[in-house]
Amino acid sequence: MGKTDLNLFRRSAILSGLLTETQFDHAQATLQKNAELAGDDPKRFVENNLISFLTEQNLVSNYQANQLVTGRTKFNLGPYIITDWIGQGGMGQVFKAVHEVMGRESAVKVLPLTKSTPYAIDNFQREIRTQAQLDHPNLVRAYDAGHDGNVHYLVTEYVPGTDLRKLVRSQGGLSMPQAASIIVQAAQGLDHAHQRGLIHRDIKPGNILVTPEGTAKVSDLGLSGFIHRTDDDPRAGKIVGTADYLSPEQIHSPNKVTSVADIYSLGCTLYYAVTGKVPFPGGKTREKAQRHLNEQPWHPKRFNGDLSEDFVETIADMMEKNPEKRVPTAAEVANRLEPWLEARTSMPAYPMTKSPWSLPPMPLEKDDAHDTAPGFDSGYEQSQDSNRYQSSGEVDSESRQDTGTNEMGSTIPPPLVLSSTPLPARSGRWTTVLMVLAAMGLGLAAGYFLGKP
Repeated sequence: MGKTDLNLFRRSAILSGLLTETQFDHAQATLQKNAELAGDDPKRFVENNLISFLTEQNLVSNYQANQLVTGRTKFNLGPYIITDWIGQGGMGQVFKAVHEVMGRESAVKVLPLTKSTPYAIDNFQREIRTQAQLDHPNLVRAYDAGHDGNVHYLVTEYVPGTDLRKLVRSQGGLSMPQAASIIVQAAQGLDHAHQRGLIHRDIKPGNILVTPEGTAKVSDLGLSGFIHRTDDDPRAGKIVGTADYLSPEQIHSPNKVTSVADIYSLGCTLYYAVTGKVPFPGGKTREKAQRHLNEQPWHPKRFNGDLSEDFVETIADMMEKNPEKRVPTAAEVANRLEPWLEARTSMPAYPMTKSPWSLPPMPLEKDDAHDTAPGFDSGYEQSQDSNRYQSSGEVDSESRQDTGTNEMGSTIPPPLVLSSTPLPARSGRWTTVLMVLAAMGLGLAAGYFLGKP
């Protein structure tokens, strides 16, 4: 960070409680002494190096420092001290925090004030109650909940690492053992939820967190619903989830969804994990829904020739359009994928790339008296990890970042990969290259390859 307004920063830091006057003055004196030894101008040296010195000494975090220089002074939600910004989800911002007494790091999801309608607060509290019922090593655990004035928040365990979507986007399709390890763990977490009568309804790569040690945890239970109870679910009978991973029954019979809907979405997620492609790339939400209902996806071996026939068939069985023919339970998914499991290995970590833009502050009941920065829209989204905690209350679409669909929803045709790789015996469950060429013509295929970067 460049030159700092020392007076504003000092006032903000002390008012926030993050630094005492003694700590600030000691840091300033130390830097002045270093400047004199280096023959530099002390005031300029302090202005240019104070923040980096404080963060290196772990007196403030980078996020806190960025907020302090704008005059913001509130960093607590109840007993939790906000230390960083994790991302933006459909139901709120997610911050990293530490409990001021226990010292435990957590993730704090905050419902923005601009969305704090009675309906939104009811949904948020319902999410809190839902997540509190679950306790499994492969589900993100809920620790606490509360409100600070009018700001409602949910505290969950903090999971270091990345999500499956970002992992695949960073390194491409995973190997069968890597993908099997992640999906088996996700299936085990889902089985725990299903046995307690809960359906996730928004399984997707962005909702599976992966630690550097290779542990996978299913997150974002905000859309979860009870299998046999709809009276207290305001979204019962509505299509909720993410368009690229919606099961057919979520589309045509949303009031009759069972736990096997999660199996279909997990199959789509496994497809993405090993191919780097969503099953039905391109198109708007309505078009994707129709394709989930009526079409078969591209054969996964067109994108990953190392896949075995049995592995491909497992994906197909998970993605059966008829729920009665689908793999029946998450436990069975884990059993089916067990032959490809190896000893759990560490996963490459791709830390969030810090945005060049200012990160949003915590939502407050009203702006601080010392707040000199302009306000931020609560829906503002900067983090590349922002989809880790996304949970919209309606159909969402992730594929524009995976397939080249632009912001306005215009589509790019799915790739035509010419290959002689044989199809499995049950090839009707996948779209073949010959079928597409017959329907679309060789001219389109040529145009695609000529225009491909």
